[in-house]
Amino acid sequence: MTRLSVNINKVALIRNSRGGNLPDLVQVAKDCETFGAQGITVHPRPDQRHIRYADVPLLKAIVSTEFNIEGNPTPDFMQLVLAHPPHQCTLVPDSPQQLTSDQGWDTIANQDFLQDVVAQLQAAGIRVSIFVDASEKMVEGAKAAGADRIEFYTGHFAREFITDPVRAVAPHVQAARLANDIGIGINAGHDLNLDNLKFYKNQVPELLEVSIGHALISDALYFGLENTIQRYLRQLN
Repeated sequence: MTRLSVNINKVALIRNSRGGNLPDLVQVAKDCETFGAQGITVHPRPDQRHIRYADVPLLKAIVSTEFNIEGNPTPDFMQLVLAHPPHQCTLVPDSPQQLTSDQGWDTIANQDFLQDVVAQLQAAGIRVSIFVDASEKMVEGAKAAGADRIEFYTGHFAREFITDPVRAVAPHVQAARLANDIGIGINAGHDLNLDNLKFYKNQVPELLEVSIGHALISDALYFGLENTIQRYLRQLN
């Protein structure tokens, strides 16, 4: 069974565009869980353009499934995560200027840094996932850094899927097989949607979790949040 974690950043973006508390992020997180989501993901960025640092303790207090905080492990981010330990922390190498995450870590070049960050988080009882491209070398580097899981960046897959699904997923299958062999868990995320999710899940062995935000919240505008979450769960199981 592959778990669905709903990224609620886009809900926070809508709230922030008008100020106030509409939509209510905490209530949306509760509703996502009620509607079947098996986790809630947030990605606080330094400019707090969607999830704010102040949202994290409020969500930590009410999320009853799995709480996943992802982001670049800057000193401020680490302080936030360690003060409000989630079930999982996903390390993402995005710069403050990036519109969205568009690549994984070079786990070889950054191994010493990642090893130190992973150790700090695990000492606080937090499961650690490292965001990587679908590369055997990067998977091996994440394992050497001590990570519990990797999260495959699926942006390239999503773009290539439209014209050649088999070719698009091939590096993910190969990297996943290695991950299974060396004992590191597999998550995935970025641009997964109702068109490509079932194919990806069926091809990538032992996929534990997907984190989906932009496409799911966009679909909810048409189908409603409850119906949309159920649609995504059907693609996974």
